[in-house]
Amino acid sequence: MSGIVAVALSSLEEPASLDILALVMGLLGGLALFLFGMDQMAESLKAVAGDRLRTVLGKLTTNRLTGAMTGALVTAVIQSSSVTTVLVVGFITAGLMSMSQSVGIIMGANIGTTITAQIIAFKITKYALAIIAVGFGTLFFSRQQATRYRGAGLMGLGLVFFGMGVMSEAMAPLRTYEPFLDWMIRMENPLVGILAGAAFTALVQSSSATTGIVIVMASQGLITLVAGIALIFGSNIGTCITAILASIGKPREALRASVVHVLFNVFGVLLWVGFIDQFAAWVTSVSPQSRLLNDTAKLAAETPRQVANAHTIFNVVNTLVFLPFATQIARIAERLVPDRTIREEDQVRARFLATELLTTPPLALDRVRLELLHLAEHTQVMLEEILPAMLNGTAEEIDNVAEQDDTVDALHGKIIDYLGQISQAPLAKQQTEELLTLMAMANDLEHIGDIIETGLVGLARHRLKERVAISDETTSVIGAFHEEVQRAFQGAVLAMAERSETSSEEVTSMKASINQMTDLAARHQALRLVVDEPKRIEAYSIEMDILENLKRIYYFCKRIARAAVSGEATGKGDKG
Repeated sequence: MSGIVAVALSSLEEPASLDILALVMGLLGGLALFLFGMDQMAESLKAVAGDRLRTVLGKLTTNRLTGAMTGALVTAVIQSSSVTTVLVVGFITAGLMSMSQSVGIIMGANIGTTITAQIIAFKITKYALAIIAVGFGTLFFSRQQATRYRGAGLMGLGLVFFGMGVMSEAMAPLRTYEPFLDWMIRMENPLVGILAGAAFTALVQSSSATTGIVIVMASQGLITLVAGIALIFGSNIGTCITAILASIGKPREALRASVVHVLFNVFGVLLWVGFIDQFAAWVTSVSPQSRLLNDTAKLAAETPRQVANAHTIFNVVNTLVFLPFATQIARIAERLVPDRTIREEDQVRARFLATELLTTPPLALDRVRLELLHLAEHTQVMLEEILPAMLNGTAEEIDNVAEQDDTVDALHGKIIDYLGQISQAPLAKQQTEELLTLMAMANDLEHIGDIIETGLVGLARHRLKERVAISDETTSVIGAFHEEVQRAFQGAVLAMAERSETSSEEVTSMKASINQMTDLAARHQALRLVVDEPKRIEAYSIEMDILENLKRIYYFCKRIARAAVSGEATGKGDKG
């Protein structure tokens, strides 16, 4: 609490009538209850609404206004603008939206965070314990997981109000403490108020906490609306520190998104900082007023709602003002954070596995599916390049294919580790089944890489060592078989990306043509045995093994395609 209260008290002579220890304990304890309640409520909302959020996020359009509304909605539900930003970064990385298209969503996320202020501005702290009791009862006695989540969320809401009540009670003595009141008058200076709000928000890493404390102080009549607005402006700048810290070590898109967040918040404050008095007058005119009260009582009755409204109006108006300039803001961010040369070690880095989403399993599982497509890209390159390496490639070309399996193995390991972390969270039955399916598909992609790296690369090296030449006729047969397997792989990836039943059925129906091509290839190879060519036995053995390994790759493709739409993680029905 040093950011708002203790700093003021530390330089003042403490009279005996003010119990500093009780004040600090009440403020810190109340803040802890407030933050814990916020976290509990947000976790429950994410668990209940996670699957619906996936649908909403999947329908994002290129319309800036729609994007802003979506960003506001998602952030209002999950109570975390940083999580919304992470999701946006994933869409950019996946090529589903451009940087300029994402600006609207990032702006809308700021609107979503104002919902917290609107909720806590309601003066229902005296009912906090009743809300906690009802929430706990629902959580404790219900057997349905969804109902238990709702109970936990209700209990979290009660803790938010209870924490506010504790802080409010602790601050009550400050209403008559002249040195503190004199210090709070300094908050009327916009620069002082903004700096105090920014410093406290950066310290606690939560603009909601700053907003909550400002509203509590307002409910005690300790600050005016002008001072409250200055502190709220400061919290908008202070929360940028969180965005910057969250982007450290992340892809360039994440850093650009945080830069957009910073530019939007800072420019927004600069737009209003010279008009705080006029803004306060406007907010007062549109907020409820208590005409029967006077002085401190009137201040305490009206200011909390006015502060909440100022917070909302500030972010809504800023969004409407800056939204038409989304493209220009995106360009500024791209210039400030230019692309860097991709190093070899960066290619192995997971693109989509964000730790911020681990507490929202449905969204985290969607990111795994995106990372599986990243894994499939590397596997597909191996599959494409192995054919020329097998048939007539040099030792260097063969080794290059083999080395690519290291990337496949590294990404596979990251995916499995991320799925393991997701499994630590409470999962619904459907989410558990999806997790197992994604794990099975990751394993199947890794198996395809292993078949290429150990089986086909081994055969290519054996061919080179024994100096076996593959005939043009056999090259044509193997090439056609390889092309069919590639088509199956691409269909499996499409089924995985779009959950496409059509693609899945096409891959599964290719079994007949694969078997037919296997029979034709076997007959061709039998005829080649009687041809008078050097090392025909060695050539026959290598060629048949190549076909067998390609056939194994097809069966893994079929397993992936089937699991992608049916959730069959075991690949039942496949015998090899």
